[in-house]
Formats: sequence, structure tokens, C-alpha cells
Amino acid sequence: MIQIVFSDIDGTLLDSRHRLTPLTRQAIHGLAGQGVPFVIVSARSPSGIYPILKEYGLRCPIISYSGGLILDEERQVLLHQGFPKAMAREVTAFLEAGSYDMTWCVYSYDQWIAKDKSDPRVIEEERIVKAVSVQGDVDSVAADEVSKLLCLCAPGQIEALEAALKAAFPLLSIVKSSDTLLEIMAQGINKAVAVKKLCALRDIPVEEAAAFGDNYNDLEMLTAVGHGVLMGNAPQGMKERIAVHTEDNDHDGIYHALVKMGLGPISLSEWSVAANAHQKR
Repeated sequence: MIQIVFSDIDGTLLDSRHRLTPLTRQAIHGLAGQGVPFVIVSARSPSGIYPILKEYGLRCPIISYSGGLILDEERQVLLHQGFPKAMAREVTAFLEAGSYDMTWCVYSYDQWIAKDKSDPRVIEEERIVKAVSVQGDVDSVAADEVSKLLCLCAPGQIEALEAALKAAFPLLSIVKSSDTLLEIMAQGINKAVAVKKLCALRDIPVEEAAAFGDNYNDLEMLTAVGHGVLMGNAPQGMKERIAVHTEDNDHDGIYHALVKMGLGPISLSEWSVAANAHQKR
């Protein structure tokens, strides 16, 4: 029996236009009617997640920074784990000394600091997550704890940068979230650890949790839960490691998987309305 559902955002919950499809929205709202909590799990900051909740009328816990920050439905902090600003300074100095085509951002709780707000990659990230950064550096962070560093890389640069950072900073968690985004977090931070922590707080066995994801930073989460489902738009390397697949994020992958799990829309009439809306998009 599935008692809780977790989902990544980009490439999973949202389609390629960064929208929630009508059928997937219907299925997510249907979970609440069945008493099954829905939880968003993302590398995004809280300010990059809350606009989604507002736009689509969702009320749920969120796991931000891939597990570095967990907040409940009331936006109260349940758990947080970052790394010291001094370590963040070392990482950014390393990045500045390199010759990689990239820029970086630093996040702390809900603060987003960009090295260069005018960089087109930062502008595009702001557009996608519907949040606004502030230009600055690590010392612009108000708290003593950094939740995440994000490297926004040119295509083809990320593998070399990932390898170099992992060699230089073995005590940090470094993982790709796309072909151009590299996430740097505290040691031991990943989505699986956060999912297990939230399940424990809710007294739900992780074996009775379902999770959806599409990329390499979702791998641990999908293998940790009892029902891990990979989106059809995932890289081939992920498809070789996760057995259960669904349709892609442009074709209601979450909806179709929840239906197969017996957690689909709660009534035929509601399904018909959502299906008609989807066909008219």
C-alpha cells in the first residue's frame, strides 16, 4: 500500500514548458482526497517551489536543496543541513581559478545570491523558477550556513567540472541535476536521505512510499523507496538503472503511473473534465 508520494519538479512534475499538465494536476489533487500526502522534492530553493504551489493550488511539504532543507505545509523548518560559509568561499575560489565556461550561485535557506545577475544562464534560471536572485558573493549570505552552491555550465563542460570538484572537495556532495546544472551541497545530502527522514517523521515505512524522478540526482531517491518510477524523458543511463518507467513529462507520466498504482483521479467525471482540458491545450 502506498502511503506517501514524492516527486521531483523539473523534467518530472512539470512538462518541458515548465507547466503542470491538467491530468497530472488532477492526479496530484486526487491524492489528497485519498489521504495520501504529496511531497515535492527538488534541488530548487523554497522561493523556486512556492510559485508552483500557489499557481496550481497545492498545499504540501517540500524538500528543498535535494534534502538540505525540509519544510512542512505551514512553511516551518523541520530539518536543515548545510555547510560553512568558509567552505563555500573555498569552492568559489576554486571555480574562479579554473577556466570553465560557467557561472555560480549561492543559496542559504531562502536567499539566492548570483555571482553575475546579468549572465544569460542566471536570467534563464530566474525565468524557469519564477524567483529573483540578488547579485553578490558568499559574504552576502546572511546566515552562517550555506544550503547549496549551483554551477550553471555551458553544454559539454559539466563532466570535467564535476570530476575536478569531486577530487578537490571529497567531503561535499556534488551531483548533476541536468546537462548544464551541477549541485554542490553538504556531505551526505541527497534526496533519498531526506525522503527517509520525512517518512520517519510521518511514521510511514519508506517501503510504502512512491517517488518520481528523471535525472541522476533522483537516483538514490528512486532506489530508496518501495515504488520508484522513472520518467520516460530520463537519460538512457538512468533507464538502465531504474526498472520501472512511465511516460515522459509532456505526456502525463505521473498521472499514468498513479493510475496504475490505483491512485488515479477519484471520479470518472473529474477525469473526463481533465482529459478534455488536456486535449485542448
